[in-house]
Amino acid sequence: MNLNKHHDKWRDRLSEMKRSIPAKPRLAVEGRITRMIGLTLESVGCQAAIGDRCLIRADARTIEAEVVGFSDDKTYLMPSNDIRGLQPGSKVTTTGKSFVASVGEGLLGRVVDGAGTPLDGKGALNIRDSVSLMPRPLNPILRHPITEPLNVGVRAINGLLTIARGQRLGLFAGSGVGKSVLLGMMTRNTDADVTVVAMIGERGREVKEFTENILGQGGMSNAVVVASPADTPPMLRMHGAMLATSIAEYFREKGLNVLLLMDSLTRFAQAQREIGLAIGEPPTTKGYPPSVFSKLPQLVERAGNSTTGSGSITALYTVLAEGDDQQDPIADAARAILDGHIVLSRELAEAGHYPAIDIESSISRSMNNIVSEAHQSDANRLKGLYSLYNKNKDLINVGAYSRGSNDMLDQAIDHHHHIEAYLKQGINEPVALDKSIQDLCHLISSIASSTNNIPEGVIGAT
Repeated sequence: MNLNKHHDKWRDRLSEMKRSIPAKPRLAVEGRITRMIGLTLESVGCQAAIGDRCLIRADARTIEAEVVGFSDDKTYLMPSNDIRGLQPGSKVTTTGKSFVASVGEGLLGRVVDGAGTPLDGKGALNIRDSVSLMPRPLNPILRHPITEPLNVGVRAINGLLTIARGQRLGLFAGSGVGKSVLLGMMTRNTDADVTVVAMIGERGREVKEFTENILGQGGMSNAVVVASPADTPPMLRMHGAMLATSIAEYFREKGLNVLLLMDSLTRFAQAQREIGLAIGEPPTTKGYPPSVFSKLPQLVERAGNSTTGSGSITALYTVLAEGDDQQDPIADAARAILDGHIVLSRELAEAGHYPAIDIESSISRSMNNIVSEAHQSDANRLKGLYSLYNKNKDLINVGAYSRGSNDMLDQAIDHHHHIEAYLKQGINEPVALDKSIQDLCHLISSIASSTNNIPEGVIGAT
C-alpha cells in the first residue's frame, strides 16, 4: 500500500515537471520567391495546401498571399495586398490555415475592406468571433423552404416580382441605368433585420457616395458595407465577396433575416478570371476559364434559408450586361443558378422611367409559392396588358391601329398611363408590400370594369 502511494507521488511530480518544460517550438519551414509574372508569385521550398494563407517578408513589411496552385516543386501564390518592396528571394512561410472572416454585431454601421479592415475612420472593430471565408456547404435537404415574402419598398418589385425571404435574384443591367440607386432604395426600405452590402470591383468614389448619399444615416444604422474597389488586387476583390457572405451567414445563424446586396457578381467573376488566367488556366468563352463557372455557384449557394432556426439570407446580385448584352457568359450562367432576375432597361432609363425595370424580361421564380392566387392573377393581367401595348406601340404611334380591332389592346391603350404610373416610383417614396398589392388590385379592378376614372390616391400613394 505504501509502495503504491510512493509511485503515485513520483508520477505526480514527474507530470508537474513535464508541464513546466517549455514546449518545443514548431520548426518553421521557409520558402522563397523565385519568379513573378503579372500578379502571380512562384515560390519553392514552401509546402502549403490550396487556400492556405502565406506570409511573405518584403522590405520590412509583410505581404499576405493565398495558395492558388502548384506544379512539381513550385507553389503559386496570389497576393491579397500591396506587393511594393517584393524582391527575388523574399522569404515565404505558411500559416497552415486559410483566411478567416472576423464577424460580430460590432460591424453594424461600419464600412470595411475585403480583409475586414475599417475604412470609415471610426476606430477599431469591437468584434471577437471569426469564421471561415469558405465554409462547408449546407445540406440542401435540411434547409427551410421559402414561404414568406419580403418587402423591399419598391412597388413594381413587391407587386409584380415579389421576392421571398431566402430567395436569390440577379439584377441585370448595363452601366448608368440606376442599379446603385435601386439597391440603395431597397436597403433603406426593406423589412430585413440586417443589410449587408458588398461593393466589389466598382469605382472607389462610389463607396462614399453610396454610404452617404444613397444609404444615408438611416440606412447605415443596421447595415454593413464591404468595399473592394477596382484598384485592389483580384484576390482581395474575391475575399470581399466571401467576407460579405460570411457576415450575412453570421447574422443568419443568429435567427435574423438578412438582405445581402452584391454589386457586382460580374466583378467577382472577372477577379477569378484574372487569377485563373495568371496561373495558366485555358480561356473559354470571352476569356473566362472553367474555374469561374465553378466559383459562381459556390458563392451564390451560400445564401438562402438556414438549416437551423428561422434565419435567412435574401440575396440580390447585380450582373453587368456589357453593351446591354443579356447573353454575356456571366449573365447566362447567373440566370441558371439564381431564383429569378430583374432586368433594367436602358430605353426606359433614357425615357425618365424610374425604376427602369423591364417587366417583360424579369421574373421571380419563387413568387408562385408565396402570393395568393388573386395576387398572381392580377400581376399576370397587368404584365399581359403592358406587353401587348409594347408589341403594338409602333402601330399605335403612327395611327395604323383601328380601335375596336382588339378589345384587350383597347384596354391596354386606355390604361397605359395608369399602368406606367404604377410602375414608376420616386427615390424617396417607399411603398410597403401590402400597399403595393392593394394598388395592383385597385388598378386591375378599374381596368376590368372598363372605366377610365381611377380614384385619386390609388396610384402613387405611400
